[in-house]
Amino acid sequence: MSVPVFRPAPMLPEHAEQVLAIYRAGIEEGNATFETEAPEWAAFDAARLPGHRYVVLGPDATVSGWIAASAVSARPAYAGVVEHSVYVHPDHRGRGIAGVLLAHLIDSTEEAGIWTIQSSVFPENTASLALHAAAGFRVVGTRERVARHRGVWRDTVLIERRSPLVS
Repeated sequence: MSVPVFRPAPMLPEHAEQVLAIYRAGIEEGNATFETEAPEWAAFDAARLPGHRYVVLGPDATVSGWIAASAVSARPAYAGVVEHSVYVHPDHRGRGIAGVLLAHLIDSTEEAGIWTIQSSVFPENTASLALHAAAGFRVVGTRERVARHRGVWRDTVLIERRSPLVS
């Protein structure tokens, strides 16, 4: 049996409906984001860096997963720091798609001179924490009761990956 080869492709406007559907699935599961509803495509698109967002397409050209990065600040001192999100369609999890997307994002950000990729992950999202640890992310710390989610105080684990190539 052959192992599928996943190749990230740039996230394009024609992927919008499927990307947002995957995002909504993550929102509904309750351990992926503080968001309670997906934004309209225009807002989603405007908030993510064009050179650092990718999808993996299945054999039928449907989106299986996506990754995107956003600037953490407009201040020049933070020009090399981004925050990212990675989501995989529930039917396609466990196949290595998130790892391929994350590796591709690391490559694209390093090529662009970005020295830090960070994210905040709910501690209950153990699959995401394991994925990121395997990709060289470290735990910076736990932000306790950082915000309410659906009426409940939630913690997040702040993780980051510092590029060994960008100095």
